[in-house]
This record gives sequence, C-alpha cells and structure tokens, in this order.
Amino acid sequence: MNGQLVVSLTGIRDTTREVVEGFAREMDVRGVPLSLCVAPRLGGRYTLLSDPGTQEWLLERREGGDAIVLHGYDPSSAVGRHPEFARLPRHEARLRLLAADRVLEETGLRTRLFAPPRWRASAGAVAALPQVGFRMILEHNVIRDLSVDAVMKSQVYGIGDGAPSGHWWCRAVVAESQRVTRRGELFRLAVSAPTLAAPGLRRAVLAAIDVALRHGAEPTVYSRRSAPKRRVAV
Repeated sequence: MNGQLVVSLTGIRDTTREVVEGFAREMDVRGVPLSLCVAPRLGGRYTLLSDPGTQEWLLERREGGDAIVLHGYDPSSAVGRHPEFARLPRHEARLRLLAADRVLEETGLRTRLFAPPRWRASAGAVAALPQVGFRMILEHNVIRDLSVDAVMKSQVYGIGDGAPSGHWWCRAVVAESQRVTRRGELFRLAVSAPTLAAPGLRRAVLAAIDVALRHGAEPTVYSRRSAPKRRVAV
C-alpha cells in the first residue's frame, strides 16, 4: 500500500504571499495540493479582512484543489510558551472559534477543519469545536473526526513556526519522510511561510516532499473524506 503526503502551510499573509505563491507553483509542478492554514489575525494590526489580495489568492487556490484549515484566531496571542488554544477552557475557546468562523464566512473561506497553533489544543478547545460546527481537528500526534469520535495516530513534522529548524532537524525530517512513506503511512509536513524565505530551509522542505513522492506517496489534503473511520488507542 502506498503512503500519503499532506503538506500544510502556515503564516500566510500580505508580507509572505510572494514566497508562498512561489512555493505553491513548485507544488503544482509536482502535483502536490496544499492544506492552507489560515488565521484571521497574525499579530500587530494585520487582519485577514484587511488583506483582499491574500483572500483572493486563497479562494483561487481552494478552487484549484487546495484545502482551507482554520489555524486559530490570533496565534500571536499565545501566553509564554503555551500556544493560543493549548490551555483555553471550553467557553473561551468557543468564543475565539466563533469569532474566527465569522471572519472566514465573511471572506468566503469557511471551513470545518481546525488545526490549533503549534498543533496543540486543550480538552476544552476540543470539546468546543463541535459546538461551533467544526468536524475535524488536526493535532500533533493524531487526527480526530469529531463527528464520529474517530482518531487516527499520525505525527506532524514541522519546519519553522515553533518547530526546530537546525540542520540536524531538517535531516531528520527528510529521513522520516522516507521511513513513513516506505511503510505506506501518512506523512504530514507542516511548513511556515517565513521558513520558505531561507534557502537552506526551503531546500530541506523540498527534499522531504521529493523523497515522499519518490517512495510512491499519494499527495492529498486534509479533508473529512480521508478522516479516520474508527477509534484507535492514543
């Protein structure tokens, strides 16, 4: 059985769109769709609502087969080392999810997929998701289909956005790409947009993707069609 490859991208905004667009074109050549992780706010005065260029690009990419994934409301609001949704109680998580959902609905980018910043969510956040209409959460070690309470083990390997970015880690990610796809499993690669501006890190990202493809991995996106069908121990 062939493995699968999912490439997700975070940090998409006006100041990173040029490098993101270039990366997307490279993925198009390889036949690799992207899971585009979108947050309504990314620190400072930036909001997705005030960035029509990024909105238009995201809509075009979704029309072409990419997936839109909500990636928090304002990841920059993290407290200390704790990502935005890592410690929130259910009530507060629900309020943030509702606010983010309204923004995505207004921009035409509404989605039922949620990836918490740094892939970490509290039990309260997980409990709040179905109340707001979300059907899937993508965490660091698991993918959960909330509509049927099904869980699939699968680790995400990140470069940038809180994940290591040293040479040793880049080599490890490429090696894991080979190991996971050779075993016919899902390889999840998470890339932050600013990372793509660093030539060495960009090469590591492309190397991990190319290794997965050479080992027969099927490129896909996060979607409920590929959701886990049964619960497993985690």
